[in-house]
Amino acid sequence: MNETDIPEATENAPQITPQTLAANLRTIRQRIDHACEQAGRDPSAVRLLPVSKTKGNDVLRMAYAAGCRELGENKVQEARRKAEALADLTDLRWSVIGHLQTNKAKYVARFAHEFQALDRLRVAETLDRRLQKEGRSLDVFVQINSSDEPQKFGLAPADAADFIRQLPQFSALRVRGLMTLAIFSSDTERVRQCFVRMRELRDRLRQEAPAGVSLEELSMGMSGDFETAIEEGATVVRVGQAIFGPRDLPDSHYWPGSG
Repeated sequence: MNETDIPEATENAPQITPQTLAANLRTIRQRIDHACEQAGRDPSAVRLLPVSKTKGNDVLRMAYAAGCRELGENKVQEARRKAEALADLTDLRWSVIGHLQTNKAKYVARFAHEFQALDRLRVAETLDRRLQKEGRSLDVFVQINSSDEPQKFGLAPADAADFIRQLPQFSALRVRGLMTLAIFSSDTERVRQCFVRMRELRDRLRQEAPAGVSLEELSMGMSGDFETAIEEGATVVRVGQAIFGPRDLPDSHYWPGSG
């Protein structure tokens, strides 16, 4: 399916009320705090990124009213439409968290504040060129395929060091850290091993990172596994359905290999 085939945030999606959304947010933040307490971590070191894909603009405005000041979107065209529709919310930041085709880089360069799925030099080059034209810069995370699943995007862990060494040439990109999607499994220990692998990789890469490259951040963990991710060092957790309720499209529509 191409991005042009993506439905608008749909009327068939289960509806959520402002009260339920606010309650869900409170619950997730409490769970983050508890996971941090269990791990001996400061809750302020973990950022919650609410993921609003497939949700309509009315729901996004509810989230803003409930205190959300950043939203994550997987598909560029969907994110672009929403950013334009909510342009009056001037302090709302947009994070693009899905695979990026180079012909969509111009849109990301115009509206996004963060891009969490950098895994190709061609995308880095195109983004940098577009950002230079816009007079903007962009926080980026390098995506790693921590589960070694062939259908997933992201660099193999063994290729990360060489890739990162080449990023300082793109001055409009501010490298913040690494991102991954763990294996989709009910086996918590299999999921945990993806997060452990990411933390260990980040720690190794940080020792040899080139000047200007920060690898402090680890974006890992979603609705079903974010507490395990926090236990293993996540600094950003991407939570969608646990906040916004179920989507009417399956995860496999957005995340390869999740079906």
